[in-house]
Amino acid sequence: MTNPIKILVVEDEMLIAAKISMQLTNLGYEVTGIVPRGEEAIMHAQQNPPDIVLLDINLKGTLDGIETAQEMQKSGELPIIYLTASADESTFNRAKSTKPYAFISKPFKQLDLQRALELTVERILQENHAIKSEPSILKLEDRIFVRHNEVMVKISIEDIYYLEADRNYCQVYTKGNNY
Repeated sequence: MTNPIKILVVEDEMLIAAKISMQLTNLGYEVTGIVPRGEEAIMHAQQNPPDIVLLDINLKGTLDGIETAQEMQKSGELPIIYLTASADESTFNRAKSTKPYAFISKPFKQLDLQRALELTVERILQENHAIKSEPSILKLEDRIFVRHNEVMVKISIEDIYYLEADRNYCQVYTKGNNY
């Protein structure tokens, strides 16, 4: 059984959040939640830890996106991708202090989101000392990521029945699918 990469969307404009969620689902990611406030995002991330957080900087409530990221990162590293209409220098410098994986200015295209996520997944794998066996297969301790239909898919190693090599390609056979 494959486990798609889990993403928490923190966005207070519900129409934008719904559009992002739909784009993420179409790209093969799992949206663990859509929350409009930083306080709710912190609670959600503790209860249902995401792999990546897409975080708007300007949020309603007492915490902005940067403060939310700082709170989330107190309990461990959590990859953050900022979404914002505020691309001014002071906001960007504050955001940099949280070491975000990407910074996307609104309005953005689906391709911007897709590329930022692909770069984030690559960076996560590198930071976890992943072994890169070839461009379309990446391995962590208990799972691998394979490129399937132009999307990186997370597969638990225990779910793999066998691999079949065919020149430059490889088929991965799992309990529920093959890639």
